[in-house]
Amino acid sequence: MADDTAETRQERFDRGLEVLTRIDGEAGQRVIDSLSDISPELGHQIVAWGFGEIYQRPALPPRDRQLVTLGMLTALGGAEAQLEVHVNAALNVGLTPEQITEAFLHAAGYCGFPRALNATFVAKKVFEERGLLPVDQQ
Repeated sequence: MADDTAETRQERFDRGLEVLTRIDGEAGQRVIDSLSDISPELGHQIVAWGFGEIYQRPALPPRDRQLVTLGMLTALGGAEAQLEVHVNAALNVGLTPEQITEAFLHAAGYCGFPRALNATFVAKKVFEERGLLPVDQQ
């Protein structure tokens, strides 16, 4: 017997797109659009699974999810394009520039200065674009 609560592929995508738009705004949609000619299925999975399943889970609020994401992308290295999207998202969900740069400073002790520097320079670019510099630091 079929499960009446099972979601369709489109319903998962629609739910994920709503979460993506709320968190990432236009930046997330630009990422998905950029995949349309090379791997639309990857774009679908990012939206349906990444945002429709993972990001919408209630145990971590969006602010905390973004802190985790910033730390992971910093440690991973080579993910500056994704960091740009997620620095914007972090600001969208209530993190301050000071909190974001503090997270990158904290990450330096775990993943090294080069990766923390790369992440900080990505944040600087985003902050400049959004008119958020200078950032007060102690």
